[in-house]
Amino acid sequence: MAITLTTTAADVVRGAMEKDGFSPASAYLRVGVKGGGCAGMSYNLTFENEPGQHDQVFESLGVRILVDRKSFLFINGTEIDYGGKSVLTKSFQFKNPNVVQACGCGTSFMIE
Repeated sequence: MAITLTTTAADVVRGAMEKDGFSPASAYLRVGVKGGGCAGMSYNLTFENEPGQHDQVFESLGVRILVDRKSFLFINGTEIDYGGKSVLTKSFQFKNPNVVQACGCGTSFMIE
């Protein structure tokens, strides 16, 4: 499987890349997980110019995506969206088929 973006999320990522001085044509969105949050793990998004030696590389709607091997075990098949109920609450949302429990805020999760 792969990590994918919705059209809205891809547009937001490209805009954020440009704002942060990265070229959407050549930079990557790194998607990872780290320990923490109320459910045990949380998502981490950063931009990078080069993939690491052990990264999985995907492309979704013109955005190049990097995932390290360990994170991939937890987020394989995830779709990333961007939205919210109001302008003030918009954020990235992760539709991760591997999650068995998530916190109320949606940024922390648990895998069996």
